[in-house]
Amino acid sequence: MTFSVTQICSLLLVAGTITLIYLERKFPYRRGIPFFRDGFWTDVIGYTIIQSFLLKIVIFDYIILPMQGRMTWDGLPQISTWPVLLQVLFFLITHDFYIYWFHRWQHANKFLWRTHEAHHSNEQVDWIAGMRSHTVEIIINQTVEFLPIIILGADPVVIPIKGLIDGLWGMLIHANINFSFGKLKYILNGPEYHLWHHADHQDVFHANFATKFSIWDTIFGTLYETSKKPIHWGLYYEFPKNYFAQHLYAFYRWTFQAKEKIKNDD
Repeated sequence: MTFSVTQICSLLLVAGTITLIYLERKFPYRRGIPFFRDGFWTDVIGYTIIQSFLLKIVIFDYIILPMQGRMTWDGLPQISTWPVLLQVLFFLITHDFYIYWFHRWQHANKFLWRTHEAHHSNEQVDWIAGMRSHTVEIIINQTVEFLPIIILGADPVVIPIKGLIDGLWGMLIHANINFSFGKLKYILNGPEYHLWHHADHQDVFHANFATKFSIWDTIFGTLYETSKKPIHWGLYYEFPKNYFAQHLYAFYRWTFQAKEKIKNDD
């Protein structure tokens, strides 16, 4: 039996997910987080299964495909002659550079923050927490991500390969794992920096924006590093628990109340 690149990437994604779940239980960064923690099913069913499926159709069939067919892309460099590995690396680096700046802008702009706050609303961050992202945010970022791959004539296998790397890396940096890249941590981003980014601490609200490459934080002065662990995760104000309410809340505020924090040791 011969497997396609897409099928192989899907199998690797499943294997990687199982591995990360195991490592969370074996080497937790923060002890006491149950597997079925608060908001687990919202993240799995609402964001990961339903939203991902529907937005894939919207982004590729109703945004990228019409743009590809109605606009002339003559004159743009075609990278189809490059080795596949080089193509993947090119799009990983360029998109991650974009994500760093867009992410940074989301934290600085009041309107864009409303499209990003859902991503920070989990008070217990784990392997699946990273999937919680507002529809508007996903449409913007994945259109910017995949449109260049198509219009620059990249090999079709670049999309599933990059999708695999995106998926696994996204789960890794949110995973509740006590893990570090060691001396490479200033280049490659891991949970030790990103779990701090999700903490409800003023020190990191404008820090640790990187997704895959922490070198952007290192270069542009937004890296926050400490040997301590956060006490609180999530938002400093009350946020809806329901999937649909979380989306509506970005456009209509019916409450804005600061949460009462209970001080506790990690």
